[in-house]
Amino acid sequence: MKAAVCYEFGKPLVVEEIDIDPPKAGEVKVRIGATAICHSDIHLIRGEFGARLPVLAGHESAGYIEEIGENVTSVKPGDTVVVSLIASCGRCLQCVSGRPYLCQFRWPLNRESRLHNKQGQDISHMTRTATFAEYAIVHESQTVPIPEDMPIDRAALLACGVITGFGAAVRTAQIKALSSVVVIGTGGVGLNSVQGAALSGAYPVIAVDMLDNKLEAARTFGATHTVNASGEDAVQTVRQLTGRGADYVLVTVGSTAAIQQGFAMSAPHGMIVLVGLPPVGESITLPSVLTWQERMVTSSTMGSTLLSVDIPKLVALYQAGRLKLDELITGRYPLEQINEAIEAVERGEALRNVIMF
Repeated sequence: MKAAVCYEFGKPLVVEEIDIDPPKAGEVKVRIGATAICHSDIHLIRGEFGARLPVLAGHESAGYIEEIGENVTSVKPGDTVVVSLIASCGRCLQCVSGRPYLCQFRWPLNRESRLHNKQGQDISHMTRTATFAEYAIVHESQTVPIPEDMPIDRAALLACGVITGFGAAVRTAQIKALSSVVVIGTGGVGLNSVQGAALSGAYPVIAVDMLDNKLEAARTFGATHTVNASGEDAVQTVRQLTGRGADYVLVTVGSTAAIQQGFAMSAPHGMIVLVGLPPVGESITLPSVLTWQERMVTSSTMGSTLLSVDIPKLVALYQAGRLKLDELITGRYPLEQINEAIEAVERGEALRNVIMF
């Protein structure tokens, strides 16, 4: 099968033929139909996360069950599925406590490989997915069946960017109707936080970014106000719009400066939700005002998503015309042009570029 492998951090991916093992017990082999390029993929292949090389990135995907291993019961060959990095054992403390997105099980795919290049080297799987390839081996809990008529490129977006942003607003923050919301960063994840807040009945929904084209997109997704932080004092503007600060501030960019800005935008008893991933090793200084105004700081892991529950609901919302997915896709590329697709994302020219198989 063909795959786009990272052999050296910061260098273009190499599209080549590699070998794939059959699925083991509990695992499935998926024929990938579409894989979106997420910023986490880019952080990985630029060397910002660290990984064993060679490594195969890609984790925001959808496809078709090709083969199943022993003891697989939730899917069958031929099923159309969303493929996510969220794997859940169903038995650990987090899983039985209703937080499967924090599963503590030590997954074999974190330390073993089912992928090998023609020189016999094992290829690491990014977050147990490795979907910049025609096929992938994942645990069955990482797949959710969806209707056959769901467009496969739109379905792929549900695997990460949509559930992370939408879930941060709806599941993690549990935004209440009529509350004020700020979303800092209006890339693929941030736009889904915006539409999650809008569908929750929040007002105002204020989008903050440094690019006018992304702020314009935010209005399409439900933002009632936009603030260009490169040209005005974003904190002051937010406080003017809300009167006292925002009830919820969702920081969807991996920037410690943006997080600090989010603290300053929040109201007493407000909630700051950290969604983006700051660089490894960077520290965040919390202002002392947090301790006497009951401000809450939390993070959101994959939007606190319950895959088997939330994915079907999001598909239904899309099919009802209430969830925007078409508008997230900027371009579609074959695997052979994956480096071009990645570079366009890095230049800020795309919300989501999708690799089509």
